[in-house]
Amino acid sequence: MLRSVCRICFNGITGTRNRFLNLIDTPILVLIYHRVTTLSSDPQLLAVSPDNFLNQMLYIKDNFPLLRFEDDWSKLKEPSVVITFDDGYADNVREALPILEKTGVPATFFVSTGGLGSDHEFWWDELERIILEGKEFPDTFELRDARFNRSWPTRNKMERSAFYQDIHPLIKQINVVRRENWFCQLRDWAATVEEGRATHRVMTINELQKLAASGLATIGAHTVSHTPLATLSSAEQLREIVESKTQLEELTGRDITVFSYPFGGKSDYSLETVRLCRKAGFVRAGSNFPGQVHRWTGLHQIPRNLVRNWPVEMFQLKIKEFWYR
Repeated sequence: MLRSVCRICFNGITGTRNRFLNLIDTPILVLIYHRVTTLSSDPQLLAVSPDNFLNQMLYIKDNFPLLRFEDDWSKLKEPSVVITFDDGYADNVREALPILEKTGVPATFFVSTGGLGSDHEFWWDELERIILEGKEFPDTFELRDARFNRSWPTRNKMERSAFYQDIHPLIKQINVVRRENWFCQLRDWAATVEEGRATHRVMTINELQKLAASGLATIGAHTVSHTPLATLSSAEQLREIVESKTQLEELTGRDITVFSYPFGGKSDYSLETVRLCRKAGFVRAGSNFPGQVHRWTGLHQIPRNLVRNWPVEMFQLKIKEFWYR
């Protein structure tokens, strides 16, 4: 009971503080999306349906000035909104872009380059497909790994769901080589292949170029392998950052000046990561924790507010929360 009361008081104090800050300095609200599509299963809650996305964009367009992520934000006259996307799913081009062009809303797309043009899924989607979508499984999965050597029961749907929830954060913290070794073991266990679902594929090169050619789209970098940068050495981080920038510039013929951190939580990157992004020439970098942007906000740790598949009525309420939390 006391903890609940303390949380309410803290939230109230935080809300009051943010209202005061918003009065003394015009705020910017940066929103983060991942997918615009309809999925039968979405355990990571990344997809917003096309209908909900259309209504969300119409509401934003009708109620706030819209900025681009790379714009000069120094001379604002009223609270403004920025739309961003992470990862580089093909539905960003197929389903999100037509809605953005219909509504006249600009957006920045942070694209991870490692899977571009392939038939592979992002690792979290492949994990879902292997563990949650198969029909027949062995009774256990035994992971062979020097650090995480262990096993999980997998006889029924409940056990596999617990397995999925347990192994997901473990995979997030390992490097690409170990990750691929784990997935080889998972594919053998489930008797499946690496080829992914068409509904979950990454953009093709042509789709990336079509996106870059739109007057409403800005392309940003998002590493090569979508590994949390804090788990990598400084040299590995710099390679992920610079190679994604270089690859996108070669593919689009455009300067890539903005970046977002994979996963983007405060533990997913470090001050060294921020330094390396500056060194690579990025003028801004987006994180993934809630907040408003003010003139004192660090340009390489821009807070962004995650949007879920909310009907427009819920979206309106959430936007109001975002301004003050």
